[in-house]
Formats: sequence, C-alpha cells, structure tokens
Amino acid sequence: MATTTPSELRDEVRRRYAEAAAVATEGRAACDCGGGGCCEHVSGESGYAEALYSVDERGELPDAAVLASLGCGNPIAVAELREGETVLDLGSGGGIDVILSAKRVGPKGTAYGLDMTDQMLALAQRNAQEAEIPNVHFLKGIIEQIPLPADSVDVVISNCVINLSTDKPAVLTEISRVLRPGGRIGISDIVAEDRPSPEQRAERGSYVGCIAGALSKGEYEAGLEAAGFEEISVELSHEVADGMYSAIVKGVKTTRPEVKGLPVIQPATKAGCC
Repeated sequence: MATTTPSELRDEVRRRYAEAAAVATEGRAACDCGGGGCCEHVSGESGYAEALYSVDERGELPDAAVLASLGCGNPIAVAELREGETVLDLGSGGGIDVILSAKRVGPKGTAYGLDMTDQMLALAQRNAQEAEIPNVHFLKGIIEQIPLPADSVDVVISNCVINLSTDKPAVLTEISRVLRPGGRIGISDIVAEDRPSPEQRAERGSYVGCIAGALSKGEYEAGLEAAGFEEISVELSHEVADGMYSAIVKGVKTTRPEVKGLPVIQPATKAGCC
C-alpha cells in the first residue's frame, strides 16, 4: 500500500530510523538496513561518516555514533561553533553531530539533540556516555514543534533531516522561534535545482530516501526569508540524483518569524530506504 498521508510518511521515517539504530547497535553501518535510495551513493565500511567526517573527527566518536550516521553532509564544518554557545541539532539520530558540537562549544556551552525515534535517542544517550560528554541533552519530539523556549539557542544545525518533514514552513518557523536574535543556522540537506517540479522530484527517489520531499533552492531561500532570516545562502554541492544535490544552507535570524507562504510540497507516495 502506498504511503500517502503526512502521518503515514512520518511513521515510515520513524520505522526506518529505528531499523537504522538497531543495525548500528549491531556494529554495522546504518545504511546496511536495506540499500537503494539513500544508501546507493555510500562507500566505506563506516557508511556515510567515512566520506563526510575527517579521521580526527571520527576519532573523537564512539563507533556506534559513526555507524549510525545517515547524513548528507557535515554541518559542524560550516556552523562555525564558538565556545560557550548553545547548539540544537534537529534529527540528531545516533548523536554524532551533537557530540562533536558539545566538544566545540566546550563545558560552558550546551548541545541539544532532538529526535522522534526512541531507538535513536537511546543509542545517542549511550554514545554520549561512552564519549564522556556531560554538556549534552537529548529531547524527544518532532522538528515541527521544538520543545525549547523562544530565543534560547545560538545555532541550529541539521543533517539531511528537514527534507523529511511534511510541514517545512513549520520547521523553518520553529527554527527562527528558538534562535536568539542574530542566531544562525548551519544545515546540510538535500536540495533540488529550481527546474524539477515536486512530481519530478518524486520520480527521482523516495521520500524516506531524502529525495522526494526535498525543497528546491528557490523554495528554501524563500522559506527562510519568510521565517525571518537574512544573509541566506543555499550552496549546492555534489549531485545525488538528477537535479538533486547535497547542499549547505546558512542564514542569520534578524526578525521574528512571519511565514508568508512557502510553496507546499505534496507528500510523495513512494516509500524507500532508511
């Protein structure tokens, strides 16, 4: 049966990431959970992390955190974290970016990880304990309703997660709400060129595989502007499917969020890989 509604898509994402957490716990790279879609561009025994994180960065992490990485970039490399800052990672998975963020901001800073999957949260907690990182907090919730107060975060990062949301205007508004004035984003995500329609994006890959739900470059820029960001940059990196790219997204919050109509991306009907 096709996955069609936002609720069904969210359940499918949750199930796939629960499977990925179980695979990482067993000592295998999380993209071993089925192949195809999000996994076909991955090489190396450590899955995504081997290609996206330096040897030094991987050396700071428990093996299970590296194996559980399902990102499409390295937001730590672009977020320019500073000592004492408060960082929030949306869709924190096995905790790889939360642990690295906590090390960058130091004992006077704080790193939060938000995830909706119990298995990933449990794995992340174990990884943080193994890494002996005290300044981390993992929260259960969805990225459309961030369980933190307004103006409480300096930096929001995310690694190939926002494309999985079925309500991206809500996500961008929530990011702006929790950021302090002058706060910034450093996000890795899958982004489409402006030419493919939502229907064409759905043909290039699955929703759970991070393709069908991706925004176009123009949609991302317009959505961030509507949510109260300036100095917006959406830089396309390597191509992952026809007209679809891993991208680095940056911006600075300067005003209160005021969503003015980010184009709605209809949920695709094709389920896929982790």
